[in-house]
Amino acid sequence: MRTLIRGAICVLPDSTKQVDVLLEDGRILGVGVPAGAKDDEVVDATGMHLLPGVIDDQVHFREPGLTHKEDLRTGSRACAKGGVTTFLEMPNTKPTTTTVERLHEKLALAAGKCVVNFGFYVGATPDNVEELRKAKRTPGIKIFIGSSTGSLLVDGQEALERIFAETTLPICAHCEDEATVRANSERLGGGQEYADHSKIRDHAAAVIATKRAMDLAHRHKHRFHVLHVSTAEEAELVADHRGLITAEACPHHLLFDRSDYARLGSFVQMNPSVKDEADREALWQALREKRIQVVATDHAPHTLEEKQQPYPQSPSGLPAVENSLALMLNAVHQGRVSLEDVVHWMCEAPARVWDIVGKGRIEEGYDADLVLVDLAKTAVVRNEEQVAKCGWSPWDGVELTGWPVRTWVLGQTVFADGKIDDSVRGQEVAFEHERGGYWA
Repeated sequence: MRTLIRGAICVLPDSTKQVDVLLEDGRILGVGVPAGAKDDEVVDATGMHLLPGVIDDQVHFREPGLTHKEDLRTGSRACAKGGVTTFLEMPNTKPTTTTVERLHEKLALAAGKCVVNFGFYVGATPDNVEELRKAKRTPGIKIFIGSSTGSLLVDGQEALERIFAETTLPICAHCEDEATVRANSERLGGGQEYADHSKIRDHAAAVIATKRAMDLAHRHKHRFHVLHVSTAEEAELVADHRGLITAEACPHHLLFDRSDYARLGSFVQMNPSVKDEADREALWQALREKRIQVVATDHAPHTLEEKQQPYPQSPSGLPAVENSLALMLNAVHQGRVSLEDVVHWMCEAPARVWDIVGKGRIEEGYDADLVLVDLAKTAVVRNEEQVAKCGWSPWDGVELTGWPVRTWVLGQTVFADGKIDDSVRGQEVAFEHERGGYWA
């Protein structure tokens, strides 16, 4: 089937212009289609902007083991509504994704449930280097340097040296120094209120761990991605990339700070914690200056009942994948960034960082993963309208201008007119790690 998207203003790799786009058999057949080209379906997109589908390289969809919070079906539906056509999911499920067998089990689960494309990281432990060496069908290795429990916590230097020295897949890490976090928690008696979370998981915890991980990457010449940068200090550190290091920022660190605890309580409790207004502004500046390359969500949902527990029983994490593109389009509306910036951070850059084949660009031969957005549409985020299983958003009641209105996955319309087509199936993402990543 051929679909002609007519009249949209397209954000292309080298320009933004009004041009028709023709889709066939899950691929982009042509950009700038000649008049009279054969089609089976025409989508009139006049007045809209056509973007590559968003690639969210950090989500927690909780399956298996924690599916009362989220699962692969509900998480992928939230993606489709939000204009996210590909997600890469983290290994801290139950059981953890720390073997090739468990990685393949997750891929098989997703193939039967997900309405968008998918990939899964393999998790590092202090003693699974052989499994990490065998893994192939994955974007890379995830290390929890702090902020984890059980086997996924890897903070021993010897184990970290082995992982960086003896594996070849790209590595990403959650960087918070465990010793600093524990010392802060002991000093504060474990914390008494939600705002204490940012005192326990403070600037020093993030900076110490990020420095440590970057040192490992530099010494072992190993590609490394710093997840969810939260401090101005880290935003300066990652400028020293040496062709190896990339970094990302998340909407909650770009849009919230310590002052929001008074209004939102545990709904902005995250790991790493939200920091100060100056850190927020430093992250925006680092994105504009390309010191940080990617915007991703760290979508980490919990039920309302769980989140509303008193601190420190309240778990860290918030849902964001459903609203992340709209939040960034609203930043375009406010004049903070350009639409082309958003496309680079959310589409092209993650494809380059993780060597994803055929995604992240509107270009002939690329996969037809696309999102049509209305930059003039204004709507309010409502808890009762969220399709993520947890059913709430920290942005409840916030008015945003600029929204996705239609999403294609491999040429199939998965979201349009406010409805999700549950019959659509995404595919396992392919990776070509020999390409060398963002700096190649």
